[in-house]
Amino acid sequence: MARGFDRNSASDVAKRQAQRALAWLQGPGFRAATAVTLTVAHQVRRNLVARRLFSLPHALVAIWIVILFWGERWVFDSKVENCSWDHWEQWPKGTHPHRLVLIADPQITDPHSYPGRPWPLSTLTVTMTDNYLRRGYKALQNHLRPDSVFFLGDLFDGGREWKTRQEGFVDPKWGKERSGEEKKWVKTWHRKYGEDYWVREYQRFGEIFFDNFNLGGNAPGPYQRGRRLVASLPGNHDLGFGAQVQIPVRNRFSAYFGDVNRVDVVGNHSIVSVDTVSLSADSSEYRSSHDLEPIYGPVNEFLEQVQSTKRRLAMDELKVWHDIDRDFRFQHQVVDLESSDTTRSPRDPGPGHAEFPTILLTHVPLYRNPGTPCGPMREHWPPAKRPKGQSEPVNPDDRNAISVVAGYQYQNVLSEEDSVKLIKSVGNVVHVFSGDDHDYCELVHSEAKGGVREITVKSMSMAMGVKNPGFLMLSMYNPVDADGRPMPGAPKTTIQTHSCLLPNQFHTFMRYVLFAFLSLGVLAVRAFLVPTLNLTPFALEPEQGGSRGSGSSLLPMFKDKAEPPESRVHGSAHGMSSTSRMSAGTSTVWRESKKNKKVYSFANNGRVTCRRCVALRPHGYFPTCVLFVLKFAFVLKNYECCLAHVALKLLFATLLGTGKPKTKAVLVEHVMLRLKDAETGHTKAQQQKLANKGNQVATSWESNYLYAYMLNVNQPQNRPLQ
Repeated sequence: MARGFDRNSASDVAKRQAQRALAWLQGPGFRAATAVTLTVAHQVRRNLVARRLFSLPHALVAIWIVILFWGERWVFDSKVENCSWDHWEQWPKGTHPHRLVLIADPQITDPHSYPGRPWPLSTLTVTMTDNYLRRGYKALQNHLRPDSVFFLGDLFDGGREWKTRQEGFVDPKWGKERSGEEKKWVKTWHRKYGEDYWVREYQRFGEIFFDNFNLGGNAPGPYQRGRRLVASLPGNHDLGFGAQVQIPVRNRFSAYFGDVNRVDVVGNHSIVSVDTVSLSADSSEYRSSHDLEPIYGPVNEFLEQVQSTKRRLAMDELKVWHDIDRDFRFQHQVVDLESSDTTRSPRDPGPGHAEFPTILLTHVPLYRNPGTPCGPMREHWPPAKRPKGQSEPVNPDDRNAISVVAGYQYQNVLSEEDSVKLIKSVGNVVHVFSGDDHDYCELVHSEAKGGVREITVKSMSMAMGVKNPGFLMLSMYNPVDADGRPMPGAPKTTIQTHSCLLPNQFHTFMRYVLFAFLSLGVLAVRAFLVPTLNLTPFALEPEQGGSRGSGSSLLPMFKDKAEPPESRVHGSAHGMSSTSRMSAGTSTVWRESKKNKKVYSFANNGRVTCRRCVALRPHGYFPTCVLFVLKFAFVLKNYECCLAHVALKLLFATLLGTGKPKTKAVLVEHVMLRLKDAETGHTKAQQQKLANKGNQVATSWESNYLYAYMLNVNQPQNRPLQ
């Protein structure tokens, strides 16, 4: 029973609360919503006028919108569109090349990038760099629509530092030492950032690149098997370098991105990706003192079989296009293993058979002699000026070259031994593409490395020390027959390249800053000219009677009194006094200058004040003596009161009347009294000057079209003076 009673009580309470809520919605709630709607509609109507819509502030806002769209969107589209394939491809007409884009060192920023940078600057850095990568990549997909996209490593900046769930994650005690700055943060990194953080970084990378891949379309291009994205090539920031690579970190990377050593056949070319950061452990000086075979062993095993893998995949590709049965197909029958025919099993066709031209992808560039120049497209330093009569580039040219140095978890180029081994093991290499350096570099290697051409691709990130990040475009055209041999008339060079540059983000930010200063300057100049040249101000005039839909006026216009208040003013030069009285229920009338859009009044203590200042006073302190409005405004230079709000423009008023002499006399008296009483703290010279101004107002009655309204002085029933 108690439980039933409780349930009934709870239901009754809920029912009563629902009834109250419904009553409130039907009554005060509905009225409040109606009032808010009317107020919003009224304000919208007030603002939808030419004076507001076609004003200078709105013009500046419109210009800012255009500038921001240009800097954050259109400039990326414009830069990438200038790199269109048909602007630089030189294949015969009617061909359908395979179009591939190489992206190097996106290196998304994380706590490892700027460890001492405080919040919110660190968060702002991550947001800005991610936006730059995202906008550049989206423009790439929208305008270029490549058939394939390959990454050249260093996908993360601190990927090697984040702990794994597997055991064995330790900071290697051998190899180069960390910098002093990094040593201070190692314990913090290992404590705060682990597997979960790495997975979130992987998702962040995917949101930038994987999620936007289909912007280039789902359907493959003509004579292409499909669109492809490969991001499994690791860099030293992903795994480490050489003897300091950690196996759990590499296993985690390959689990999410795929095999770190692989062969892909695209566009009748074999693309071989090699984990050279692990390969470098084989030639490390620490190999004799530590067991590094788990690091470099898988790479060496891959290199031993890579040529066989290339031939087999090439045969598979030819089978697709020419429908040739080169593999064993099992019949639908049960046979004994001993009597089965295994002579036609899938196999390598063997050396001597046709294979496709090979492209080698490595994160770390191949070895070259110190000072080997990188060519004119390198951003950091242009090539040195050639001596007179010399046609070849200056060599060595240290400033234009990749420095041959090494440090903690990095090495700018592979060793000579690993470079030669790599070229010979892969075989038939016609072009090498690498990353790591962040800037462009192009050279032809020595005969020991097959005289192969190598291009080091620019980083795509704005945070990697290059003003104009970019990516590399490859156009591959290699028509072959059913045996994989070139068709008659096929071009000897099957690869064409083009480096596409993205916008300089620093220049974009500087344009923002310059236009911000220009905007402030324009607004300041106009603010000065508004009172000087009587320009139309941007602000709306205060509404008479308050806002529409509100129950009370923001600026009270009258206050009912049982007995009308009296205000007595003293201080005339002749000892004169006057008393003004306002009958109960009489509302004060505001009159505005149509030219200057200003409204002023005399408060009941005699001070001249503007409506904005009056609105700040208590309701009962609203002026009840007199209101003045003047169509002709003059500047009162030494007048120190709230008129500073309106650039020292004083608006006076006169009495109700037709400008007769008696009215003029009362005006002079009243103006002098109010000014002298308002300027109690002024010097005699200033007071005399104010009095003279009052006389000037009266004497210029007819010529200046001075119209005024005032509550009756010493006249019953608020009748105008005659």
